[in-house]
Amino acid sequence: MSTAEVGDEDFRQILAQTRQFVRTAVVPREQEILTTDRVPDELREQAKSMGLFGYAIPQEWGGLGLDLTQDVELAMELGYTSLALRSMFGTNNGIAGQVLVGYGTDEQKSTWLERIASGEVVASFALTEPGAGSNPSGLRTKAVRDGDGSSSGWIINGQKRFITNAPNANLFVTFARSRPADDKGAGIAVFLVPADTPGVEVGAKDKKMGQEGAWTADVNFTDVRVPDAALVGGSEDIGYRAAMTSLARGRVHIAALAVGAAQRALDESVTYAATATQGGTAIGDFQLVQAMLADQQTGVMAGRALVRETARQWVTGEDRRIAPSAAKLFCTEMAGKVADLAVQIHGGSGYMREVPVERIYRDVRLLRLYEGTSEIQRLIIGGGLVKGAKAR
Repeated sequence: MSTAEVGDEDFRQILAQTRQFVRTAVVPREQEILTTDRVPDELREQAKSMGLFGYAIPQEWGGLGLDLTQDVELAMELGYTSLALRSMFGTNNGIAGQVLVGYGTDEQKSTWLERIASGEVVASFALTEPGAGSNPSGLRTKAVRDGDGSSSGWIINGQKRFITNAPNANLFVTFARSRPADDKGAGIAVFLVPADTPGVEVGAKDKKMGQEGAWTADVNFTDVRVPDAALVGGSEDIGYRAAMTSLARGRVHIAALAVGAAQRALDESVTYAATATQGGTAIGDFQLVQAMLADQQTGVMAGRALVRETARQWVTGEDRRIAPSAAKLFCTEMAGKVADLAVQIHGGSGYMREVPVERIYRDVRLLRLYEGTSEIQRLIIGGGLVKGAKAR
């Protein structure tokens, strides 16, 4: 059953507006984003006015209320340009915002969701640690109960790494171990920690291989005290489930983003092949170049079909575990291959800065790492298939 709050016609308009925004406002400024390592303020404000900071937040909280089948169509458009654009509002709609949508108390939703949807608040997903990345069970950040009665709360200590939007964040959706894992659960709780809480320290902005303008940083929690009301869902057993569900949904979104980036690399390759000449002949007339274009096109088409089918299965509840991992694995690996072929088709010019395929080549490399590496996806898929067979 669909959870969409937006009808087909309204969604077509949203998609068309997003496509126009990406192609006419953002694409011409990609080099500026790369050079300055920031998304221009006017693009941020335009994204806010379009509702992009809350497109996946339900309408009752001020969002557009898109379901995942609509989300992936939007993501394929957003992937067409610098991935820093989508990163600005990706955590609000995705892994951070969805924890609140799916697991927050009524009070927590009313306190935060409208401001997240409007872009007034930037929410970050503080899960990854130096010793715990794709597998949250290795978490070392600790939350210890403090006080009792009306003054009771929690004290959080730990370090998070590579946290997207941390330098701009107003709220950290923070995962911490509240007890050792036992037969009741993983012992991981999730807390809403405002960025201005004493003891929260955001490190220097990371210097990355690509995705300029998408900021990440370490976040340190030193004796950070939060009230009981900060515990998402009011239960310390909700955290691990919230993390797994949010990550699985996010993997479908990342797969769609990869398809969008691959489509852009393909388009750049076709244009270059049709116009660049070698010995007076367009290089696109050479059969080996055509073979590379054919491999790119086939990968993009397969990825788009897989993303759409996976999103459909998510919305119906048919598969929310194996399919998201399969989509992320295939599409992010595919985008890497398509980007590599794009550089090859461009020859020496494809290795030069200011040429779009050079940026795309670096940007898409990260897609195989975050929200679960390709290796983790293989374990989820393979392990899930074996587990299912044993259960029969």
